[in-house]
Amino acid sequence: MTEGLLAMLTILVFIVGFYFYLGYRKEKREWRKQVQQFYRDGERRKSVLVVIGAKYDQTESAKALEQKLVDANIGFTPSEFLGALIVSYMGLIVGLQNFFNLNMLASLFVALLLVEGGRRVLFMVRKNKKKQLLVEQLPEICRILANATRSGMTLNQGIQLVAQEIAEPAKSEFKRLAHELSLGIDFGAAIRSMEKRVDDKEFQLFTATMLIQKKAGGNLYAVLDEMSQTLDERKLLKQEIKTMTAEQRYISYIVPVIPIFLVLMMNNIIDGFLDPLFTGLGFILFAFFLTGTILTFVIVRKITNIRV
Repeated sequence: MTEGLLAMLTILVFIVGFYFYLGYRKEKREWRKQVQQFYRDGERRKSVLVVIGAKYDQTESAKALEQKLVDANIGFTPSEFLGALIVSYMGLIVGLQNFFNLNMLASLFVALLLVEGGRRVLFMVRKNKKKQLLVEQLPEICRILANATRSGMTLNQGIQLVAQEIAEPAKSEFKRLAHELSLGIDFGAAIRSMEKRVDDKEFQLFTATMLIQKKAGGNLYAVLDEMSQTLDERKLLKQEIKTMTAEQRYISYIVPVIPIFLVLMMNNIIDGFLDPLFTGLGFILFAFFLTGTILTFVIVRKITNIRV
């Protein structure tokens, strides 16, 4: 009797559980449909900020900023970068008021200086970063082209192979070159157009070699293989120089930050420590300090920027 009741109870629990499981599956399907309807495939929800940002990205000022971001290899749109600056500015204001006891006017002024200075330093440090990364890929590009020509491929086929195998940022440039060649554009015109976009001495040497070999013929494999070895040696020399000057370069970043940090800390400890700064003499001294700091940064950067 007891065993029969237990068996019936087990079957009943199984049936009820299976019923609820089917109900859960149905609710899950309906929820998935609602989510897919909410986020339609291939479409993005456009909030007010996204619409404003999209309109700003189409302006002339945004086009100039976009070119700077591309050259610096920063993966932001102009509106996103501007939004990041605004958020950073607001965060600095809150931080200066809460942690360094600055008044509202001083916080606005100091935060503006820090954000603008940080923006300029960012673009200065990462100037032509995309071109530098592309030039660093030249040895690998030469090796791929050399191996392609050695295996019997044409130069155009070798360029298509580079577009498939190489990483960014060279990938997009060689894809564009391969696409132009497939449309029937002359090889010389296509590669010179690419040379203008990159605008680097080492890349000019590479394009000149390609054009000469294309017109005059010869052992392209040997030339490209030797060029890849030469570029590798230059790359190693540049890395060695960069390692030797690393301390001086980091000093150029630290020197402007330490005085500002110490002054803000003293203002947090001593009430009214920055009040004399907002007098006539204080503004003059601050201008001297700012000029000296900028000159120190620029001079150290110039000294450590050794060209090979």
